[in-house]
Amino acid sequence: MRKLLLALALTVGAMYAQESEKKEAAETKDELLVWKWANFAIIVVGGGYFLSKHLPAYFGARTSDIQKDINEAQAQKAAAEKRSAEMDARLASLAAEIEKFRAEAKAEMAVEAGRIRQETAQLIEKIQKQAEQQIESAGSLASRELTAYAAKLSLDLAEQRIRTRLDAGTEAALVEDFTRDLQKQGSNN
Repeated sequence: MRKLLLALALTVGAMYAQESEKKEAAETKDELLVWKWANFAIIVVGGGYFLSKHLPAYFGARTSDIQKDINEAQAQKAAAEKRSAEMDARLASLAAEIEKFRAEAKAEMAVEAGRIRQETAQLIEKIQKQAEQQIESAGSLASRELTAYAAKLSLDLAEQRIRTRLDAGTEAALVEDFTRDLQKQGSNN
């Protein structure tokens, strides 16, 4: 069916072409010019009608899309400016907070340094007292040891002197005196 329609269209087109050739030969140049202007006017009017029918809707839709995009862009810009202002405010407050933390840290360090100094002074005082007690204890021990050593030396010296002066007669006399003293004490009791 398509082939038949195509053949028919070609035949009609060929016949029309033959007739138009015959007409062209018969027409004068002025008539052609009138027809050319008529065709031009028809095309312009048809194109104008077509454009006036479809272009306003197209441009209206395009304008509304552009307006919508502009509004979205403005909303995004406003949101970005708001976020930027918030970030600037945070940064400004962050600097103040950092300074506050620094001041607090300095104050805490000063308090801690004072506490450490006080503890150190107490420890030094305690160590000094312990050292004094140890020195005093060592001194009294040394004094006792020295006294004991001096007593021992004096006993040893006294023993040496007694042995050098003591002979057998003196020894017998001392023993007799000692036994007499014991007897006297025994009789008194």
